[in-house]
Amino acid sequence: MSPSRRIILRRRRLAVASVLLVVLGGVGYVGATNLAPVPESAATIVQPASLTQPVAALTWPAFGSSAIGAVGLPGVLASSGDQNTVPIASITKMVTALVILDAKPLGVGEAGPNITFTDADVDIYYDVIAENGSAAPVVSGMVLTQREVFEAMLLPSANNYAASLAVWAYGSVDNYLAAATTWLADNALTQTSVADTSGISTASVSTPADLVEIGKLVVGHPSLAEIVALPSAVLPVIGTITNTNKLLGRDGVDGIKTGTTDVAGACLLFSTDFIVGDNTVTLVGVVLGGDTHSELNSAISALIESVQPGFQDVVLTEEGAVFGSYTTKWGDVSDIVAARAVSALVWSDSPISGSVTATDLQLGRAGDDVGEVSFTIGTGSPVTVPLELQDSVTDPGPAWRMGHPGELAAG
Repeated sequence: MSPSRRIILRRRRLAVASVLLVVLGGVGYVGATNLAPVPESAATIVQPASLTQPVAALTWPAFGSSAIGAVGLPGVLASSGDQNTVPIASITKMVTALVILDAKPLGVGEAGPNITFTDADVDIYYDVIAENGSAAPVVSGMVLTQREVFEAMLLPSANNYAASLAVWAYGSVDNYLAAATTWLADNALTQTSVADTSGISTASVSTPADLVEIGKLVVGHPSLAEIVALPSAVLPVIGTITNTNKLLGRDGVDGIKTGTTDVAGACLLFSTDFIVGDNTVTLVGVVLGGDTHSELNSAISALIESVQPGFQDVVLTEEGAVFGSYTTKWGDVSDIVAARAVSALVWSDSPISGSVTATDLQLGRAGDDVGEVSFTIGTGSPVTVPLELQDSVTDPGPAWRMGHPGELAAG
């Protein structure tokens, strides 16, 4: 072969090799750019504005000490007057009832076991009469159900039935008092102390805040809530007994317990329900130290009327409310929206704050979860709502991928 022929063949081989290298490189480039992950897009977040409601304007009694709370909301919502410990008279019987039910449970509507009264119970009756306490008749040998004895203790506020129940449940009043001390500690009622079963002792004391918590426990106990709501009952031997709580049925009041001594004054631990939006609010309150129960009841009626407007059903977010967005490097845009509407019961001017978190996003379909918005109301537990993509974020396609290799590498 001539030298010129060899040169031509060499040149052809080089040309073919170059073309193959270019083709292979192009295939590799196309493959790399089309298989590489797209870059993540960080969320642009819109934090919710703080929400505020008007301050509740409450009509407090002009005497004594008072406090209100609501089932499901922590602690005391508002209070007035001296909040230190004071004698609580027959409201003490609600502690007696709760502690006895701890040892001898009673279901809603149940009669419970029979209790046979003896000469010892007759002696208790005369002891109560001698100390000028409230009492209901008792006859040796008579038999009442547990529920009927509770009714005798709580409706006419019979001190003798409180003591007889404690002896039946715990063997002696002293054993009961030891159990009550433990029960109070277990329920974090550290400002409450009971020295007897009835509250005639001035050493049976509590604070308005503790009494609100005791009231919440009572309304949360179905059988006990049922009993304290009775205006009257008819019992064997005893006959008709009438609830000392004359506020029952007024302003929705359905409990809980009166108390009256010269030292404590006229007192009432009360409960009532009312509707706020989609919520049923169970209000628990206490007023201590009235001169008369007539004065006390009028003051509580005015207080309840002023409390109800202080509760608001506040919309925290509407479904589809925007809390941010994603904008990809290839131009796709999607809002970050609330997956559902949520409202909450809010008392007075309890502060409402919100916080949004959202993940970085590569690709996603409309409706995918991408984060959450969490609302905190006062000192309560957060209310959390899922956040989702409003629109799909799709792959940018080959053209964008091949035109932006550096951005793919960054991803």
